[in-house]
Amino acid sequence: LGKRVDYSGRSVIVVGPTLKLRQCGIPNKMALELFKPFIFSKLQLRALATTIKAAKKLVERGTGEVWDILEEVIREHPVMLNRAPTLHRLGIQAFEPVLIEGKAIQLHPLVCTAFNADFDGDQMAVHLPLSIEAQLEARSLMMSTNNILSPANGEPIIVPSQDVVLGLYYMTRERVNALGEGMVFANLEEVHRAYESRNVHLQARVKVRINDFDIDGKGNKVPVRKIVDTTIGRALLSEILPPGLPFSLVNQNMGKRSISGLINACYRRVGLKETVIFADQVMYLGFRLATRAGVSIGMNDMIIPEEKKGILASAETEVKEIENQYASGLVTNGERYNKVVDIWSHTNEQVAKAMMAKLGKEPVVDRDGNKVEQDSFNSIYMMADSGARGSAAQIRQLAGMRGLMAKPDGSIIETPITANFREGLDVLQYFISTHGARKGLADTALKTANSGYLTRRLVDVAQDMVVLEEDCGTDDGLMMHPIIEGGDVVEPLHERILGRVTATDLYRPGTNEIVYPAGTLLGEGSMRVLEELGIDQVKVRSAISCKSAIGVCAKCYGRDLARGHQVNLGESVGVIAAQSIGEPGTQLTMRTFHIGGAASRAAAVNSIDVKSSGTVQLHNIKTVQHHSGNLVAVSRSGELTVIDDVGRERERYKVPYGAEIRVTEGESVEGGQMVASWDPHTHPVITEVAGTLKYVDIVEQVTVEKEVDSVTGISSLVVLDPKQRPAAGKDVRPMVKLVDKKGRDLNIAGTDIPAHYFLPPGSVVSFADGAEAQVGDVLARIRQESSKTRDITGGLPRVADLFEARKPKDPAILAEASGTVGFGKDTKGKQRLIITDSEGEQHEELIPKWRHVNVFEGEQVERGEIISDGELNPHDILRLKGVNELSAYLVKEIQDVYRLQGVKINDKHIEVIIRQMLRKAEVTSSGDTRFLRGEQVERARIIEANAQVEAEGKQPATWNPVLLGITKASLATESFISAASFQETTRVLTEAAVRGSNDSLVGLKENVIVGRLIPSGTGLSYHTERRQRRMNEMDVEGGDKVEMGADEVAEAIKQALNTAEG
Repeated sequence: LGKRVDYSGRSVIVVGPTLKLRQCGIPNKMALELFKPFIFSKLQLRALATTIKAAKKLVERGTGEVWDILEEVIREHPVMLNRAPTLHRLGIQAFEPVLIEGKAIQLHPLVCTAFNADFDGDQMAVHLPLSIEAQLEARSLMMSTNNILSPANGEPIIVPSQDVVLGLYYMTRERVNALGEGMVFANLEEVHRAYESRNVHLQARVKVRINDFDIDGKGNKVPVRKIVDTTIGRALLSEILPPGLPFSLVNQNMGKRSISGLINACYRRVGLKETVIFADQVMYLGFRLATRAGVSIGMNDMIIPEEKKGILASAETEVKEIENQYASGLVTNGERYNKVVDIWSHTNEQVAKAMMAKLGKEPVVDRDGNKVEQDSFNSIYMMADSGARGSAAQIRQLAGMRGLMAKPDGSIIETPITANFREGLDVLQYFISTHGARKGLADTALKTANSGYLTRRLVDVAQDMVVLEEDCGTDDGLMMHPIIEGGDVVEPLHERILGRVTATDLYRPGTNEIVYPAGTLLGEGSMRVLEELGIDQVKVRSAISCKSAIGVCAKCYGRDLARGHQVNLGESVGVIAAQSIGEPGTQLTMRTFHIGGAASRAAAVNSIDVKSSGTVQLHNIKTVQHHSGNLVAVSRSGELTVIDDVGRERERYKVPYGAEIRVTEGESVEGGQMVASWDPHTHPVITEVAGTLKYVDIVEQVTVEKEVDSVTGISSLVVLDPKQRPAAGKDVRPMVKLVDKKGRDLNIAGTDIPAHYFLPPGSVVSFADGAEAQVGDVLARIRQESSKTRDITGGLPRVADLFEARKPKDPAILAEASGTVGFGKDTKGKQRLIITDSEGEQHEELIPKWRHVNVFEGEQVERGEIISDGELNPHDILRLKGVNELSAYLVKEIQDVYRLQGVKINDKHIEVIIRQMLRKAEVTSSGDTRFLRGEQVERARIIEANAQVEAEGKQPATWNPVLLGITKASLATESFISAASFQETTRVLTEAAVRGSNDSLVGLKENVIVGRLIPSGTGLSYHTERRQRRMNEMDVEGGDKVEMGADEVAEAIKQALNTAEG
């Protein structure tokens, strides 16, 4: 659809550090060419040229008048700059042109992040908006000064990077015993004088009296004068701070994060205009101070720690020890390899730790002559610490050791590169490094194409999502919790609900007082209130639960992230969502992770240590009391949470089956206390009653065999896999049952289910036949072998799999109903699991024999609970747990991939795409509608039809939501033009022709293709007005004929003509 256009040019870009944020530098020659027609008309208007031909000659001669006119024409006429690839809407922005000498376009450094531009030879295109409307839109919507926040996450995208960050960081650092330490200044002018006359050092700690702002109890700003402890640099930085921002924002080491936070705070508190001026001032100051600082890189800045030699030597001896064990046959080759890789990755960590400790601190003498440590002023450390360039991982390669390298197939080479770049690599080490380097280059090329294709599919599925109404009136929504993984709050609640609308009334905890009624847009102010009240879950409106028939309503979408207020009607939220998810796609990795060696060892968690103090709560955990006094968990989906004094959830942990829990419900714990522990490598089978053990079908050489440990010499019974058993043991299921003194079967306490424990293949039996067992004893251990070699798909392929709703290879098996588990007669390759619900109905599932089943006979399961581990299948989640659970799962999984790369995307973008994946429904019974059972229909159609049928008092159809992948959903759209332009053109068009489909042109794509204005943004009001006019005309035609005299007719015509002229 893109063509080359008139009134455009392209050239190389160079940096324009003196420009204002709204400006860009356009070369004289280029401007003259771009604005030629405008210049011609002005020349004729001023009678400097009589004809176009004469004007042309004048322009070619380049006389003085021509340049004057060019200056005039250019004034307040914005131009648009675009850098390919345009991955999101900030890839094309409007600027005011400034004429410059030379042939390169000058670009403002702060917009480089949005364009993803750098000055190593990138080119950009310039376009000219011609009509007044186009100029107006360029100025009000696309001007760089109006695009300070990123539409993906609502955080500033106009943030300083690299040199500017380094300058500001250097300026706000504090140096012990610098010139002028301890001086006191009456105001900022004095600070200036002292600094300019070289009487104080930039980094000296001083006291300064400043005018600051405090926030009183009502949230109003109160000006106060106070003396603050600060440094000269921070005092100078506070000069450019807009009035209304507290000094505390700059009274710290300003790294990249703090500067971003500062600009964000500025936008939220004092508004757009101030922020733009401030951002420019920050940039000028940063450049100036980076020059003053003179921070550069030298070979001697890469300090190699003295401990490195010792650490390497001890690693070498450990590796030799393992090699000897392997030679004497104590460990297998696989174990040896894993251990060696483990030792080296641990060594790398140790070297890196020693290096950072050496690099990050330096000893100095303070003014009293004492030796103290301060943060180092090493150039490399400052660059990484400020966030200007580089990271700990890169410094590790410069001054630590390069570490382990991978082969092209992803396996790790067990000899690491012990040298670093400062020492230099030898030939072999250089050769080993080439693997990774080459694979990296090949990966990058693949990644771009894959990421582009993902974006294209996303745009296609979401293109017709436009905000079309103010409020759909639903009180449905998603319950938002903070995301807590292990002991860390990965994403606090306030980040997830900022800019969302409440779905139900929010009450003050423990009372009936409404804090925020339903329909409130939660802003930054509300976040503070919710924090103080300790509310840890909020139900918010979401695009997924929006009831609008087409598009989505403004309340369900919430805040427009790039503007900071509620979204406007006509905003095309679908395309914005697709761009926000697709744009960072190139930053994601392409590889699948092989879990093994170092990675798997790190992943084996074996205990829960709480991080913060609070009280413990146990959620749906079934426990039995062990004779040691501890509780033992005998349920699977149990969780343990730590609640602080305000009642807020601080930490949440999964408690696996067989874990020993050392605390009880409501007990208070201290930070660092261990509350539960388990063996990560085996899965235990635990007794729930005490009694005598009795073997059933446990026969040596038939169903079990004796194994003798080669190191310890202890023998144990191991249950054989059915494939390896002789004919007699094929269909037999070995089990252990508990009997009382008289040999009668014992039941599990409080039920009439006998205590029978089936032993899956590979389990090791711990007790002898006839032994006495106590409550909570481990009868058998099932070795966890299967989970070791599973590949974890990460990065871009994982995101694509989730959006395409692909079924995983070996999906987890979920319980089809809530009830009691039992086992039926097995078939040849499958075992039969029967769940009996509370009504007494039985639900059967056939599970392959090789799958390890997590549940035992007689156990209670909830519908949708995992029976056999594996990757979750999104279709199963939708069928068994519903739309909300599905969306929570998809959002969490997709966010995990992006979070790993440090990319922030707002949840609502993913929700918009999920809404489109769920837009089809399958009819389960047709009622009195025209649909057929089993037919797939658009959700909007079926709701519409049901409303119609219900109004007539007839039977509506019932339906289940269907999840489609984004490609399928795009092809299943109602518009055949849109589907045909996406994929499988011939098939789509033939089908449309056969069906005689008609296209109502509601989406964006179909309108672009037929060349109408798109029905979003300013085009929406145009279409609405046209529709309104048509309706009015039809009303007039259909109305009663009115008798009119000749005079009246003449008057009406006159009026019509006047309005037409006006």
